[in-house]
Amino acid sequence: MHESTAPGLHPEDTETPTGAGASSALPPLDAQRPTPLHQPFVHDLVGVFRAPIQAWSQPDGAMLGAGAEGIYLGDTRVVSDLRCDGHAADLSSLGVQVRAAGEIVHRDVVSTADRAGDPLLTLERTRMAHADGFREQLRLVSDDDRPRHLTLRLGLIADGMTMSAVKDHRLALSQGDARPAVTTEGDNASWPIGTDGGHARLTVGAGTASRGSAEVLSTAGPIVTWTVALETPACGEALASWRLELDDPSVPFEAPSEPWASAIAPSAASTEPAVWIEPADSIEPCAAQALTPEARAVDRLLRCSLSDLDALRLQVPGEPAQTFFAAGAPWFFTLFGRDSLIAASLALPVDRSMAEGTLRTLARRQGTVVDVETAQQPGKILHEVRAQGMDMVETYLPPVYYGTIDATPLWIELLHDARRAGLGDGVLAELRPALESASLWLLEHADADGDSLLEYLDDSGHGLANQGWKDSGDSIRFADGSVATGAIAPAEVQGYAYAAARHAADLLEEMNQLEESDLLGEPSRIAGPGDGSSTSTSTSTSTSTSTSTSTSLPARLRSWAERLRGRFHEAFWCEDELGPFVALALDGEKHPVTGVASNMGHLLGTGILDAAQERQVVDRLLHPSLFSGFGIRTLSTTNGAYGPLRYHGGSVWTHDTGYILRGLLRAGFDAEAQVVARGLLRAADGFDQRLPELFGGRSSDDVDPPLPYPASCRPQAWAAASAVPVAQALGALPR
Repeated sequence: MHESTAPGLHPEDTETPTGAGASSALPPLDAQRPTPLHQPFVHDLVGVFRAPIQAWSQPDGAMLGAGAEGIYLGDTRVVSDLRCDGHAADLSSLGVQVRAAGEIVHRDVVSTADRAGDPLLTLERTRMAHADGFREQLRLVSDDDRPRHLTLRLGLIADGMTMSAVKDHRLALSQGDARPAVTTEGDNASWPIGTDGGHARLTVGAGTASRGSAEVLSTAGPIVTWTVALETPACGEALASWRLELDDPSVPFEAPSEPWASAIAPSAASTEPAVWIEPADSIEPCAAQALTPEARAVDRLLRCSLSDLDALRLQVPGEPAQTFFAAGAPWFFTLFGRDSLIAASLALPVDRSMAEGTLRTLARRQGTVVDVETAQQPGKILHEVRAQGMDMVETYLPPVYYGTIDATPLWIELLHDARRAGLGDGVLAELRPALESASLWLLEHADADGDSLLEYLDDSGHGLANQGWKDSGDSIRFADGSVATGAIAPAEVQGYAYAAARHAADLLEEMNQLEESDLLGEPSRIAGPGDGSSTSTSTSTSTSTSTSTSTSLPARLRSWAERLRGRFHEAFWCEDELGPFVALALDGEKHPVTGVASNMGHLLGTGILDAAQERQVVDRLLHPSLFSGFGIRTLSTTNGAYGPLRYHGGSVWTHDTGYILRGLLRAGFDAEAQVVARGLLRAADGFDQRLPELFGGRSSDDVDPPLPYPASCRPQAWAAASAVPVAQALGALPR
């Protein structure tokens, strides 16, 4: 932030309360951008969220133009600075209340020179994110027996910076300091968003704020300022509000048009626990009953997590059947194949609709051709979708990018799990062509070198170097800390693929039997990326081909799965002073990458390990070198590159631990699952029940609460969904 000796939002505002001490007046608005030295930190910010809208501020409500602070639509920051300053009054923060993911309240004590003593005047600023923008209500509450008056100066700075540039200051410097010019008309101000006709429209003056000369809206380039006068009667209140409407046709997804039945606001009566019933049914508070402290903690975590998941929902424009969870705020506020699939999978015990929507959304965009630039292959499930792609200086991801080795088997696994949870015959028939294509991808594209294992290698030169869930460039490490190179075969992906191949075979055989019994309709085709409609009926020729393929596919898939399993056991087992363990991956030379890591935990419940091998994996996961007391570390403390705040090299990822937790339950390790669940529950206390994307790997014996990873997304869909297996392990949800 740029220093200035002039307080307030305007240079002429130099009046301060006499004898009031240090003024809380803010520095003047300055359109020059600050230059950070690192990826922006968000652990100490607060926000409101309703995808694709998000807004981040300091805990006192100010947006100072630094780091990730601001209001966003999709991948564009439309406001970088937002200030509220009392004229001849100090505003002293009393804290912030999170009512729900999309609503927070900032409260301030208002102090003036002529009113000493008890704080009888408070200002409440309620911020709400909506499907079409952002709104703030100003409420002045007086407990004074005399009328009170407060003049507020508000201001913002319009912006147009991309998420890529916000995240990396090098890109921000290269993009320059251009900002949109603001135009005004009456109580409205507007400015353009993007290049496709998008716009932001600010409306001020609603409520009891004075009109005329007491309320002024003015602009200077990208800066907008206005004045609000609030008058309260004795022991009364006064209200005012403003709103920001946002629209950009280039944003690929929109807020859902239908409410989510599984959402419960965290502010619901805490004395009434949620009752958990069938997936896809609504969840309502039940009658109050005696709960243990642990059960209440689980209930609080579930409420907050479901509220966060609701705020992360997106849909394809005009297509409510294509709904999914955005990956996370602020950096990944869009469709991510892996993230959206895992989040929907973990949340399946409380909601089936999001699994169905996610499957349909990704099937609609399933790969159809081989394209090195986008990493697309026939049948492959995509990695991410953005309006403008993602520029990371050394790496550039195109707007629709397929560089992921695991999203396709995870799609098959979600379809299998959703069917077990009651997915209807009609949806199964609709998704059959996508299942066949995904199965063929496993057989024909996943194993690039013919060694019966899945591996990845970026052939474009600008894509992701690592394409498993640990996708940072230095995440795959040997025991000495050195980084693996070449085509990488991650351990967990072999488990995903083994289970997916077997489950795809089961599903295809089930569909064949239903067709023979005339219980399943004629297969329909999910439209590809270039088609204009979401589904279309196959021709008789394609139907015949599909039926023939489906008849032969199950046997091919099972044979392929058994070859994979055999090759896995030949190649992945290692041993150190603690005993046998599964290697993190194989490198380009087919050498085991000997880093002891959390990846092996994802194999639990996939069937690729026998019972004795699962026992060995569980024992290693719960060893203090991996289990921090809060969760499973991504990399063992014994590794030469271990760092508790290294992104994939010693931190704890909430979903990683949550996924392992579910595997423990599926494999029958109930006691161990409870230990891990209580670790995450304890961690949640340190993050106000909003579990982040990742947090520090320091032991719970050394720190409590866990150290935040400063740039971690929060909320994050698969982290929020991890509350579900926590609840299952601790008896609050059926398994």
